[in-house]
Amino acid sequence: MDLRPISTGSSTKPLRSDSARLAAAACALTLAAGIACAGGVAAAQLELLLPERAFAFSVQAVDESTVEARFAVADGYYLYREKLKLSVEPSSLVAPPVLPTGEIKEDAFFGRVETYRGRVAVRLTLDKPQPGRTVTVRAESQGCADAGVCYPPQVQNVTLALPLAGARPGAPVAATPAKKSWFN
Repeated sequence: MDLRPISTGSSTKPLRSDSARLAAAACALTLAAGIACAGGVAAAQLELLLPERAFAFSVQAVDESTVEARFAVADGYYLYREKLKLSVEPSSLVAPPVLPTGEIKEDAFFGRVETYRGRVAVRLTLDKPQPGRTVTVRAESQGCADAGVCYPPQVQNVTLALPLAGARPGAPVAATPAKKSWFN
């Protein structure tokens, strides 16, 4: 693969982007874990999103005892339902999270699996909540791009304050805030 810089006006740019390097690394990691990486080098040359952008995680405090964990899965990507684990600290949950039903997919890596695309929301009810205190919601997940590249498992954390009893829901808090633009 040619990695020489190409001229783009007054600056140079490598032929492989950071996303392509990420895809190559993701392929290497999945291969190291004993999982095939469909598409191989061809997949590594695609423009792929960073995992925190492909599977954007956020949390909103609904009330003093409930938070809602959300994923916004980018077009062309999917999350594995069975690889999604949610927990809250320092509090615990009244019951294990009830994950919504996913779409059935015949997956090249794991066979017949349930996956999520688009938006996914899961309500978490806290055991012995302390209104006004902060909690950290932890999401462990794994997903893939339709291009045939699976990302290694990732962990995302969001810390937020629980509203006081009777207060309005808090604003959603993103694990990875949106990038700022000069044009906004």
